[in-house]
Amino acid sequence: MTTTRNRPQTITGRVLVLGGTGKTGRRVAERLHGQGVPLRIGSRSAEVPFEWNEPSTWAPVLQDITSVYIVYYPDLAVPGAADAIQAFTDRAVQNGVQHLVLLAGRGEEEADRCERIVQASGVDWTILRPTWFSQNFSEGFMRDAVLGGTVALPINGVLEPFVDVEDIADVAVAALTDPDRHAGQVYELTGPRLMAFPEAIDEIAQATGNNIAFVPVSHDAFMAALEKQDVPDDFVWLLGYLFHEVMDGRNSHLADGVQRALGRPPRDFRDYAERTAAAGLWSMAA
Repeated sequence: MTTTRNRPQTITGRVLVLGGTGKTGRRVAERLHGQGVPLRIGSRSAEVPFEWNEPSTWAPVLQDITSVYIVYYPDLAVPGAADAIQAFTDRAVQNGVQHLVLLAGRGEEEADRCERIVQASGVDWTILRPTWFSQNFSEGFMRDAVLGGTVALPINGVLEPFVDVEDIADVAVAALTDPDRHAGQVYELTGPRLMAFPEAIDEIAQATGNNIAFVPVSHDAFMAALEKQDVPDDFVWLLGYLFHEVMDGRNSHLADGVQRALGRPPRDFRDYAERTAAAGLWSMAA
């Protein structure tokens, strides 16, 4: 439910972008900077450092902040995320933050708990609930697999409405800069069509002109491969959870969040693949 207190028509203070060097945060920060919105980046390497596992860093980054884009690392699905979101939300409200924009997750029980925490904060909120990022193929752990010509995942047949991170960033910026319109909204963010993972890999292959195969593997084989690659333990757990629990078809439907927030259709996966290939992100030199 939207809060009833008076809200500004536009942001008049500074925006804190957590995860400001990540997939969505970097793009949100770039857009806000381009619009001349005062902002602060929340990351370990920022001028005022921020770390989720060090609560002593929270108060300094929240100083003189009006709105916060909340991105939890590595993901709201991990155990303990809800406790951290509760503590951070409480601190943000105590520091005078007026609007919280949470990057949540679609079909994740722990993310749902975090949504409820933000919604019960007593200040304005907006929830972004995206599906699987298209950019996971080019800016995440699967990029090396794409470059190697074989993408092996423990999934086959499940349809996913891959969403372009550019759309997520556009919706986040709209919410942060026009809280009067977007406060109290839950935006489920998907692409415009359902696709199987092999179909997505085929479109990347066509865009790059390379031969790239999709190979379904068992969950155990996938987890063993991650461990051999020295993937951090928390990320191994997260990927195991996502592919074993969440990628079961529960998200195999389209939503209209992008349309409702921006008044336009979402970007198609083919556009993402062609744009990314043209930018050279699937070249060994990138």
